[in-house]
Amino acid sequence: MYKYFFKRVLSILGAVIGLVLVGWLIVLVAIFLHFANKGAGAFFTQERPGKGGKIYKVIKFKTMTDERGENGELLPDAQRLTKVGKVVRSLSIDELPQLINILKGEMSFIGPRPMLVRYLPLYSPEQMRRHDVRPGISGWAQVNGRNTISFTKQFEYDVYYVDHLTFWLDVKIFFMTIIKVFKREGISEAGQATREYFNGEN
Repeated sequence: MYKYFFKRVLSILGAVIGLVLVGWLIVLVAIFLHFANKGAGAFFTQERPGKGGKIYKVIKFKTMTDERGENGELLPDAQRLTKVGKVVRSLSIDELPQLINILKGEMSFIGPRPMLVRYLPLYSPEQMRRHDVRPGISGWAQVNGRNTISFTKQFEYDVYYVDHLTFWLDVKIFFMTIIKVFKREGISEAGQATREYFNGEN
């Protein structure tokens, strides 16, 4: 019953309460990022696969500029990540706009993190099962290593979550997420500003 009904109800209530409580913070961060990103904007949307692999647009704070090199290509992530963006990422504030995605029914607070659409053809049938539930702002993989673990291990955690989804597991992940945010653990892969891309093997 929780998986098929109450989880969604709690997600809607949580998103509404969250927007009321942190709406001022979203506005404030958007103003800072508007100037820090040198005209690149404070928000960005990107297509991600949701439940059942259905494509939707995830909303996040934009933490990088759109600066390009002499060849016209975007500079490496490490060079485009602003100081303000670095703070926003380290505190996981960049995820706050996804409260809108939760209200729209595209996401939940807890679930496998939505990955890039380009990864869909690379998943094994077992890994594809991560799409049996709505993606989340945080998940079992995020509290067990986040961006410091391999994609293979992350997908194992995602499928574990799908098979063991309960109210109490969601509560556990919720409080573990708060601890991880305060400790600022697993934000980026070692030696990377963000994370390398999944190639079907790593």
